[in-house]
Amino acid sequence: MIRLDAATVLLQWATGGMLFCWYTTRHRVVGIGYGWLLRATYFCFAAGALAVGLAFDTNWIREASSLGVALACVVGLVVSVQRKDAGVSGQNAEFDRRSERVAAMTGIERTGRADEGADDAGGATDAASQSSSVAAEFPPILDLVPVLIGVMGLVAASLDAGGNAAVALLRTLVGAAFIGAISDGMLLGHWYLVQPGLPRRLLNEMVTALGWLWPLEVGALLLPTGMISVWTGAVDDGWGGLLGWMWGACAITTIILVFVTRAALKERYYSAVMAATGLLYLAILTGFGTDIVARAVLDQT
Repeated sequence: MIRLDAATVLLQWATGGMLFCWYTTRHRVVGIGYGWLLRATYFCFAAGALAVGLAFDTNWIREASSLGVALACVVGLVVSVQRKDAGVSGQNAEFDRRSERVAAMTGIERTGRADEGADDAGGATDAASQSSSVAAEFPPILDLVPVLIGVMGLVAASLDAGGNAAVALLRTLVGAAFIGAISDGMLLGHWYLVQPGLPRRLLNEMVTALGWLWPLEVGALLLPTGMISVWTGAVDDGWGGLLGWMWGACAITTIILVFVTRAALKERYYSAVMAATGLLYLAILTGFGTDIVARAVLDQT
């Protein structure tokens, strides 16, 4: 009912990652480069899924889906680059708000984004700056296109796994969201180095989503035939039950790291964000252990 299949795992990663790309960019606050980073990254994962799927144990629906995800990521990236001059509305508004605050406190006028490119001699506004202020922004909804395409391939891979179709589908889709949330949380934490004024609530939202996904992921892997069968000995992991206990340690450590990360983000210092990012690094290791170890064991059933 679950397989350790590299093509499926890579497609899960790309699909879940793009889901949480949209989850963050929909606020129109994070810089445009963050979207470029994620779309390029998950294009590579989707292309990797296609290559592995064509080379080993091909499922044509899944492979077509992987191709569609890769193309959708490219389309989103191209559209975003074409509309880069419009910037991001929330980020632009925050820049102007802070500029006004500095001017009010110091009496020093700072040029807002709407006034950038003004001619020093005559005070005329640059035409390119004017056009960028009214240009259409990148629509975040485009980031959901690869998600929808990816889900179709994951459904096909789940049904191909055999056994209880509902359990296989639940494990595959929840696993995709779980892996995507952890990965994007870590990448978002690093983006604060690029955009220091980014509101902390964005990372808090990602960690909260991961906290809600954890019981779904663990619960799905406990459903019969699941990891409980490894503990009882009904399923032989080939290591005398060691992999079952390793899986349990990974699952428990992941949720502990989620709570510690949330606690770190309550601190006022900027270093708290970097500490949270480091904790999410560890959560990637334990989170992937939660998903991959279960696949390795249950793939034998």
